[in-house]
Amino acid sequence: MTQHPREQATVSAHHPDGSATVLRDDGVLVDVPAEAVAEGGWRTLRPGQRVTLLRDAAGDVRGVLRPV
Repeated sequence: MTQHPREQATVSAHHPDGSATVLRDDGVLVDVPAEAVAEGGWRTLRPGQRVTLLRDAAGDVRGVLRPV
């Protein structure tokens, strides 16, 4: 899978369905699907937590990793 550069973000909210909303460092809110959260090995995220977003070639978030 071709990936775009990693983006740093802060968790804004973790939703009951496993998805999340994060605030990128450039101030843009991004919805993250539950599959991307699980791909990073997370069970849950907490507001204020720093994460790294991985995107595929189409720009969709495909993974949420620990910050680098």
